[in-house]
Amino acid sequence: MLLDHPGSPLRPGTLPPRALERGQVRLRVAACGVCRTDLHITDGDLPELRSPVVPGHEIVGVVEEVAAGVERFRTGDRVGVPWLGWTCGHCVYCKSGRENLCASARFTGYHLDGGYAEETIADARYCFALPEIYGDAEAAPLLCAGLIGYRSLVHAGDARRLGIYGFGAAAHIVAQVARWQGRELFAFTRPGDTAAQAFAKSLGVSWAGDSTQLPPEPLDAAILFAPVGALVPAALRAVAPGGTVVCAGIHMSDIPAFPYEILWGERTIRSVANLTRRDGEEFLAIAPQVPVRTEVETFALDQANEALARLREGRITGAAVVVP
Repeated sequence: MLLDHPGSPLRPGTLPPRALERGQVRLRVAACGVCRTDLHITDGDLPELRSPVVPGHEIVGVVEEVAAGVERFRTGDRVGVPWLGWTCGHCVYCKSGRENLCASARFTGYHLDGGYAEETIADARYCFALPEIYGDAEAAPLLCAGLIGYRSLVHAGDARRLGIYGFGAAAHIVAQVARWQGRELFAFTRPGDTAAQAFAKSLGVSWAGDSTQLPPEPLDAAILFAPVGALVPAALRAVAPGGTVVCAGIHMSDIPAFPYEILWGERTIRSVANLTRRDGEEFLAIAPQVPVRTEVETFALDQANEALARLREGRITGAAVVVP
């Protein structure tokens, strides 16, 4: 399924065969998660879009061909392909363990063809071995919703009372990890979204309400998965002095002006950008221990536009997954 330009629907198409380059693997796609970042790409919120491009960056695939230089995987292995598809390896960020900030980074389903397809090609260095306890569709959301959620949770520090704004794919995964760690959770949803609130409560949150409300007690930290800038001051009002507001999305609407008093008290606002391979290895080792269970709704490959539309409208419980 190809995106020709932002704002257009994806269309079915065929790409010419491409020979592998050194270090690459060819994968038969078994499943690909549908992420909110895919909406930002198809809507034109992110610049420098390659055209046409195959979206999708939560890929579960089986190795069909291995190029020279690949040592980690062999034909028949099941692997996961995340958003981070390539980095330069020699800039100050790559050399300091912050490859997620590499200015030359290339991302799956954005600069590189992704997983809304029957097969794809990936750099083996940026692929992950997947825990065997997960089926293909269940594993797909772990590769972005899970990884970005995990990185956001790490940046929330040791917060015991944690707020989560936007209870979708990433939130339903990170909530399970946070509860396993012994944290108390507070979920914030779109006003009137009682289904999402009920879903959050089923995962063990202490309180669930809409994003216009304050929680029953001050939070130590809050993670914003909803790409709504107006939620930043709302979250600042909800966190206690010394608290942290983590903005987890790759794109967010403008943050409105707010009074300094809600930032004062050594409150912190920080963003989370992309992921590192270390994040992936750590999270994929933790997920089976929790164990994280993903709630998924599957769509055929030619239903990718429907999956994106339902995600945009907030009509997906858990995560959407395209299964070729």
